[in-house]
Amino acid sequence: MSRMTAYARRALDLLLPAQCFSCGAPVAEPGRLCAGCFADSSFIAEPMCISCGLPFEFESEAGRLCGLCAASPPAFDHARAAVRYDEPLRSAVLKFKHGDRTDMASGLANLLRRAGRDILPAADLIVPVPLHPRRLWQRRYNQSALMALALSEQTDLPAAPDALLRKRRTPSQGGLSATARRRNVRGAFAVDDRWRPRLQGAHVVLVDDVYTTGATAEACARVLRLGGAETVSVLTVARVVQSGRVH
Repeated sequence: MSRMTAYARRALDLLLPAQCFSCGAPVAEPGRLCAGCFADSSFIAEPMCISCGLPFEFESEAGRLCGLCAASPPAFDHARAAVRYDEPLRSAVLKFKHGDRTDMASGLANLLRRAGRDILPAADLIVPVPLHPRRLWQRRYNQSALMALALSEQTDLPAAPDALLRKRRTPSQGGLSATARRRNVRGAFAVDDRWRPRLQGAHVVLVDDVYTTGATAEACARVLRLGGAETVSVLTVARVVQSGRVH
């Protein structure tokens, strides 16, 4: 961050006191959760699947895989999410994604940084999940790209907001089964040729808002590897965790 940018932000903070990016309550620093929202959020921590980051309901030995990853290893190396997709962060993510709350990008990137604290130090490039151009035109912004740029600013890692392209406009994943989700995004992504040299041998961090079944992360990781990436890690703000799931 440049010195002029830092001065401008300090001046803005004096004029507009910092607020919780989730509920708007006063906080000490911009981009933070208030004590109430922090306490009400279900943060994901160990024990978890070493591959996809699924939290285990019971204590488990380190390095264990969940049943799905053991049966069918994912195309990515690691996936980590900051919180379960429950309130209050569920509403915050939806406001950010569909409610023009682009001001929330920095706060959500803080959560990505928390989830990726063991991944980011070894990373080379941050890449967001892309939107199809028509959906981008309708929404006016790609929420994953905004988080990727905010995370880049916080970590000094370079971001490549256009490294991945969405070639095919896919229906919303909402309400689809895991199998249907995988079918929906099959062949939907491609690497922009301009970024291929930068991807060679790189550790890429793929950024998205919510991890549901992993179908989108899988599809993107596959094309990133075909494009030359050696390691692909996935960071999301939230993850859908079904209670009672057998690991």
